[in-house]
Amino acid sequence: MQPLELWGGAECTVNRVGDAFRDQLIETGHHDRAEDLDRIAALGVKALRFPVLWERVCPDDPTQCDWTWTDDRLTRIRERGMRPIAGLVHHGSGPRRTHLLDPNFGVKLGDYAAQVAERYPWIADWTPVNEPLTTARFAALYGHWYPHARDEASFWRALVHQIEGVVCAMAAVRQVRPDARLIQTEDLGKTYGTPATQAQVAYDNDRRWMGWDLLCGRVVPGHTLWERLVGFGLADKLEALAGAPCPPDVIGINHYLTSDRFLDENVAAYPPPMRGGNGSIAYVDTEAVRVLDPAPDGLANALAEAWSRYRIPIAISEVHNGCTREEQMRWMRDAWQDAKAARVAGVEVQAVTAWSLFGASGWNTLLTAPGLYEPGVFDGRGGEPRPTAMVALLQALVRGERHDHPALDGEGWWQRDVRVTHQSRPHPEPGSRCGGRGGPRRPLLIAGATGTLGQALARSCEVRGLAYVLTDRAGLDLGNSASIAAALDTYQPWAVINAAGWVRVDDAEDEEAACFAANCLGAIQLAIAASERDIATVSFSSDLVFDGALGRHYTEADLCAPLGAYGRSKAAMEAAIGGLSGRHLVVRTAAFFSPWDRHNFAVHVVDALAAGRRFAAAEDQVVSPAYVPDLCNAVLDALIDGTDRILHLANQGAVHWADFATSVAEACGLPAGLIDAVPGAALGWKALRPRYVPLASQRMPSLDAALQAFATAPEVLERIARAGQEAKVLQSA
Repeated sequence: MQPLELWGGAECTVNRVGDAFRDQLIETGHHDRAEDLDRIAALGVKALRFPVLWERVCPDDPTQCDWTWTDDRLTRIRERGMRPIAGLVHHGSGPRRTHLLDPNFGVKLGDYAAQVAERYPWIADWTPVNEPLTTARFAALYGHWYPHARDEASFWRALVHQIEGVVCAMAAVRQVRPDARLIQTEDLGKTYGTPATQAQVAYDNDRRWMGWDLLCGRVVPGHTLWERLVGFGLADKLEALAGAPCPPDVIGINHYLTSDRFLDENVAAYPPPMRGGNGSIAYVDTEAVRVLDPAPDGLANALAEAWSRYRIPIAISEVHNGCTREEQMRWMRDAWQDAKAARVAGVEVQAVTAWSLFGASGWNTLLTAPGLYEPGVFDGRGGEPRPTAMVALLQALVRGERHDHPALDGEGWWQRDVRVTHQSRPHPEPGSRCGGRGGPRRPLLIAGATGTLGQALARSCEVRGLAYVLTDRAGLDLGNSASIAAALDTYQPWAVINAAGWVRVDDAEDEEAACFAANCLGAIQLAIAASERDIATVSFSSDLVFDGALGRHYTEADLCAPLGAYGRSKAAMEAAIGGLSGRHLVVRTAAFFSPWDRHNFAVHVVDALAAGRRFAAAEDQVVSPAYVPDLCNAVLDALIDGTDRILHLANQGAVHWADFATSVAEACGLPAGLIDAVPGAALGWKALRPRYVPLASQRMPSLDAALQAFATAPEVLERIARAGQEAKVLQSA
């Protein structure tokens, strides 16, 4: 068996919703960056899933194709020693002149494939249609994508038409290149369920194979779903496909944490929005990993079952987890290990594919509306793609080396108790494994146990499965070099986060020496001691290092010009740490708000308005608030990625404090009319505040998204309810 290869792919979906087409290559910026191919090649990628998409190349007149982009990129791919796997339709329904319910969809796709093959006769590997069964479900059963059908007959027609497209495309390609390989991808999971759902479970588990079964000519009388499809008038098409099978040369398995499903007829145990059914019984369809105990084997099981069914070589054709950085790394590690274990067991697994290399946009809305960007191997936020810690992991896997990034230690969330969000159910298959794969765990050391940020960082580490030690002043005194040394030597952390320091901005005007000692001198001592031990550090700075005179968002490159003692202490810390050797990240942030503590502006707004009290806020000071849960995750991701410079982290948006208060009120359903917009000078602050200091930051979600998360946090909902009850008691008294 040949060595296990690393393949790659940029998320390239072009799908249609109504009359609008959406292009992931454009949304992630990959379309405009030819140099991305250099980044991919440097990973050690042998084959690249590459989009020569019908909707992009030939959107209107079938005789008019624009090959400019594909000509350039395919030339570069060859020059860099990678093999392209040409994709023609990726979750799409073709140009406007066709769609998935068009009986001639397959013939039209075949005509386009002939044009592609004639232009690029050297391409050996092809995926004419990506995930035809999944696309048929989303476009013709659930109605999310064009042509927006919502019935089973349309679903089966959409699937069969796509399979016809694959057959016609490969026939056209093989006229030019007889040895061309078909690499047929599909999202492969397994469905489990409670006793009353077993008929649906059996149907789902038969249906998941249908794309490959149709290509292999297996859907004939006696197949479990033959009669069902014949009942929808598809007999002639099934007979034609069975009479001229086009089996894949490689089965491409795409498997995600959402791929394995669990059906539960006990709908009362779940929130109403999750409840559904099939017309015969009501049930909830949820992720199996959120319910089964032990967790399903997932990808390992998919590899074994696909090999047992077809005995066709396999590639894991998409590996991506839209999650925090260490979880992305753990998911890739587990997939690579599953592939190697399967090979030892005799399964011919040829490759593992790093997917969404440059991230993906809007999949949280299933591409039906604007949505969130999630980073991939490279983080495309902010222009130039930034390599994440995934890069070094992939390069190590290719070399056959162990990758020892400390954040990779430990189990993924899908292996920990935190994964269970509903009532757990016993796994129906005895012997299912869910073994941890992490090694010994070096901790993060977090200074600042009594502060908002220190506690929040510890909480985030807990959720993310990152080992940590949270210290107070007794455990790590930033004013005592011996205490610093003892803590670093005792805990031997791989990184230390300094979340301690002076936070009282107005008091600093009268106690500048104490503020300077806490925010600057102590931080410097910690950074020096960490450098001597090759330990990375994170320190926190503030928007108050600026005077607000620029009249625009501040970038990391802008010069400090603080107005007060607090800002001066942070600016001095930045300058000193910036001159040290070692790995030091300084995070500038601003205007914390969090559901987890009571000492922040947003919570003060909630408490006042929920109790019926008025609330005054400045109308002449513009900031970029930072939602603490988002901030903690962004800090941890940046640290894991090895970022070692000044970095702005705030939610994307700029508001003055009174607008911020109003937005909090509206998000929480509280009376915004109780907010009084006043000049900052009227609030009695001793320290000068800059008038306009929004931070340019691309690594955190929008402020609107953060406000919605804050407003729906259980802690905030509880505060609102409690304050309302207290107000009623006072009124009745």
